[in-house]
Amino acid sequence: MTPRDEGELAALVREARGPLALGGGFTRGLTPEGTPVSTAGLSGIVLHEPGALTLVARAGTPVAEVERVLAGAGQRLAFEPMDLRPLLGTEGEPTLGGVIATNGSGPRRVQAGAARDVVLGLRFVDGTGTVVSNGGRVMKNVTGLDLARLLAGSHGTLGVITEVALKVLPAPEATLTLAFGGHDPAKAVACLSAALGSPFEVAGAAHDAEAGVTRLRLEGFAQAVAVRAERLAKLLKAWGAAEVLEGPGPWAAIRDVTDFAGRAGDVWRLSVRPSAMGQALALAGGAQRIDWGGGRAWVLVPEGTDLRGRLGAFGARAVLVRAAPETRAALGTFPPETPAVAMLSHRLRQRFDPRGLFNPGLMEARAA
Repeated sequence: MTPRDEGELAALVREARGPLALGGGFTRGLTPEGTPVSTAGLSGIVLHEPGALTLVARAGTPVAEVERVLAGAGQRLAFEPMDLRPLLGTEGEPTLGGVIATNGSGPRRVQAGAARDVVLGLRFVDGTGTVVSNGGRVMKNVTGLDLARLLAGSHGTLGVITEVALKVLPAPEATLTLAFGGHDPAKAVACLSAALGSPFEVAGAAHDAEAGVTRLRLEGFAQAVAVRAERLAKLLKAWGAAEVLEGPGPWAAIRDVTDFAGRAGDVWRLSVRPSAMGQALALAGGAQRIDWGGGRAWVLVPEGTDLRGRLGAFGARAVLVRAAPETRAALGTFPPETPAVAMLSHRLRQRFDPRGLFNPGLMEARAA
């Protein structure tokens, strides 16, 4: 079902007699139980104020459309949303609501923050079919951010996002990438950490463990970026000589983990403190890609591998991103929640979705 507007969606929720599988373009590989309901019909940009660096769009608006409009004004989305279609082999069109609902954030998170950090406000339909408006539409009228941030990253288990107001950023005049060779993961994380701790405003910090290449991205005005790149290379000379590359470089591929597309095996996403990333990856094995300065890693392992079991009590949060249905059924997409978090999650779901309509299979996987 594809409601044409917010009112139709609210009525659909009120009249529902069973679970609803919510999504936008359904490009992220998750298969919640229930009748599929797409927000793709709730599409269009409601407001764009370039001078105020704000944009308001309906949830079903394709991300590509939002990016085209912003590019026309010399602007961009701050959080660099991922496109998981190559990795997962899915079709459809990624939507703005889906990105916010999953808090999908790319390499620029180390500088600009996550998707939820730029949400000024949103509208959503809760499990009773009530339309809720939270926050504002412009930066000078920001109220109620906590509820907006709660929905961002909830994977559709608390409400159906219908409209989002975002802070946007100016597009940079120039982009340079510093590339270092010969690093193992531990050495790479040390290099990334040193760069992120510098005053040179690093906008991407990643490492390809198979190739042994560590990359740092700088963005901004051309002259300033050139000076920052030169000084950062000098600061990091202990990690080797840096090759400086102009232009966007490999960052779209790093963002979308396209290196793992078409390769056999399961793909996991690890979150762990950077100081422990080297140890975590030594236990994980497989092919590895590091992002967020060592805070996130993507790992490709043989099909059916229980990576959570392999990591044991190490403390890494492991999310199963790509796997066969039987592996996902056995291991679950999301890691088990601690008792305190599980209790809080249960209470939130009771408050926002008392009938348990929204993405129940996914919700159970998160609380397994």
